[in-house]
Amino acid sequence: MKPIWIVDDDQSIRFVLEKALLREELPTRSFTNPREVLQALDAGGDDDGPQILVSDIRMPGGSGLDLLTKVKERLPGLPVIIMTAFSDLDSAVSAFQGGAFEYLPKPFDLPKAIELIRRAVEESQREEVAEERMAAAPEMLGQAPAMQDVFRAIGRLSQSNVTVMITGESGSGKELVARALHKHSPRANGPFVAINTAAIPKDLLESELFGHERGAFTGAQTMRRGRFEQAEGGTLFLDEIGDMPFDLQTRLLRVLSDGHFYRVGGHSAVKANVRVIAATHQDLEQRVKEGAFREDLFHRLNVIRLRLPALRERREDVPMLARHFLQQSAKQLGVEPKRISDAALARLSNFAFPGNVRQLENICHWLTVMAPAQLVEPKDLPPEVAPHAIEAAPVRHVAPAAESPETAPAEAQGPSVAAIVPAATAAQKNGHSSWESGLEAEALELLASGRHDVWEELTKRFESKLILTALANTRGRRIEAAQKLGIGRNTITRKIQELGLE
Repeated sequence: MKPIWIVDDDQSIRFVLEKALLREELPTRSFTNPREVLQALDAGGDDDGPQILVSDIRMPGGSGLDLLTKVKERLPGLPVIIMTAFSDLDSAVSAFQGGAFEYLPKPFDLPKAIELIRRAVEESQREEVAEERMAAAPEMLGQAPAMQDVFRAIGRLSQSNVTVMITGESGSGKELVARALHKHSPRANGPFVAINTAAIPKDLLESELFGHERGAFTGAQTMRRGRFEQAEGGTLFLDEIGDMPFDLQTRLLRVLSDGHFYRVGGHSAVKANVRVIAATHQDLEQRVKEGAFREDLFHRLNVIRLRLPALRERREDVPMLARHFLQQSAKQLGVEPKRISDAALARLSNFAFPGNVRQLENICHWLTVMAPAQLVEPKDLPPEVAPHAIEAAPVRHVAPAAESPETAPAEAQGPSVAAIVPAATAAQKNGHSSWESGLEAEALELLASGRHDVWEELTKRFESKLILTALANTRGRRIEAAQKLGIGRNTITRKIQELGLE
């Protein structure tokens, strides 16, 4: 990781931060004035620059605010934390609206300062990963006519700053389209900031969007810049706009109308130079009719509408996407890429993909971890795609002890798996889940065999499959897998040991 650069003429401040960050295993490099920082950037280049920059405002040899402006010209994505005495607060707040990640009032509480720095580091690393993925892979893949229409629309909008509304089902790639619109726009050198309005509680969303002033509400100990300010000069992507609370829709309409907004608890208007791209999977016209979405906001957002097709509408793209995701997953996990047979690709192409491209990507991650051989066959596909537990289950007849299987009458043999298959297929056609039908077939088979550990056997297999699938989905991160499964960290660790999944 790149070092954290600390700029302060006060040796005690530098010393305290250096030692505290060293304990956190975060590398540092210190400077006494802005001139030294600019010289270091000139000497080393952008690749040898800082992970984040922590700078005081008032120093001999230059202002920290001037340094902020110059650094942002060279490294627009670099998080910068400004340290300021309370007497400098007003000038700091007004001066660094266009760039600082956050500010740190002096005297500061050291644990809170380290927490803020770590948050800035995590934000920087997330941006680096996103940029690497964007650079390493094509922006979007698709040969289907519906996707070619989307690509042409992105090209036509490349020199425009017009507001765009992207519609499409969940998982169809709406954020990718938004990023492509930003990348090919006049604002490409500015930040791209995304926020899912449905994922943030209503009482926090206003502060998240517009920021808040110090003391605006309980717990607001410092001024905080919202997403609109973070996206200054760039693009703000509002995902799932249809779920935005009605009262916040009014505030958003005001920003789109006159380009100004107020922070929560603030009295001074802040100018917003931001292009807004919105997205939703909902029918906004219907939401307007129901009174859940403002009609005037709908028309403000709906200047240009791009409809993103569902994956089932572009089945010819499935083989290309599947191979791409298998390559991508193998690279992330550091393993040899799996190959996929034509028969397995045909099965994937005929699947409806209710989760669209995101679901296909998750399936490819699952196959990279779970498929037993290097060549993926139809039988290796996950149950929701290939219900092979039903299709390939062996027919096993169980006869009474006095008779052999060959001589036992059909009615004495009990229910067989063969008898279940037509019913399971019918259930699947009627909308019932294929894995439940497969479980029923497997349970009947075990029960008919006379075993007395059916519960233990099926529970063990169910838990193993569930945990392995969750781990594949989270690239092996146990804590995240436990959170997604709704179980505790200790529980998933214990289960992995008990089930022999290490």
